[in-house]
Amino acid sequence: MSDTYDPPRTPLDVLHEDAQVIVVNKPAGLLSVPGRGAHLADCLLTRVQAAFPQALLVHRLDRDTSGVMIFAQTPHAQKYLGQQFEARQTRKTYVARVWGRVEPRTGTVDLPLIVDWPNRPRQMVCHETGKPAVTDWRVVRHDGDTTRIRLFPKTGRSHQLRVHMQALGHPILGDPFYAEGPARDFPRLMLHSEELRVKHPEDGVSMKFRAAPDF
Repeated sequence: MSDTYDPPRTPLDVLHEDAQVIVVNKPAGLLSVPGRGAHLADCLLTRVQAAFPQALLVHRLDRDTSGVMIFAQTPHAQKYLGQQFEARQTRKTYVARVWGRVEPRTGTVDLPLIVDWPNRPRQMVCHETGKPAVTDWRVVRHDGDTTRIRLFPKTGRSHQLRVHMQALGHPILGDPFYAEGPARDFPRLMLHSEELRVKHPEDGVSMKFRAAPDF
């Protein structure tokens, strides 16, 4: 993350709204929740609550990650959705651009993660004390020295996709923590939450929410 916080001033992009949930497309560079200090007060949660005062937090995305986020409209919906995330019953799809030519076309990263305390909020692979973290991936296309890839996290560890791609030798473009050299020299982190599938709190019916990336 950069030393200064200058969140985008884009208007709230509401993908879906009903009596139980609100789904929005988070822009890159905006915190999901307030940080410590008045200068980090602007975040997606406060922007959503400005339009929907009863909105409640369910999950988070990294500041530099864009894409689909769901908020609850009622305490029941917050609990119902939160249990799905905790039980890994949600289905999440991300799109990323990564450095290098990823081969083969599909695969799985199964590497446990733990916070790198001296360098937090960075995370690191640790086979002794790390928590299980699994990511499936599928190549969309190769583009010169980079690859567009879809990522399907089976767990929800902090920075999971970013560390797993670095561990493969293909860091996500523009990643200020895990990319180096030319892979880091991009205007934003090229990671986007493209699709989220959850069961609706009202009737348990599966719903799918999507937002296309801007890269």
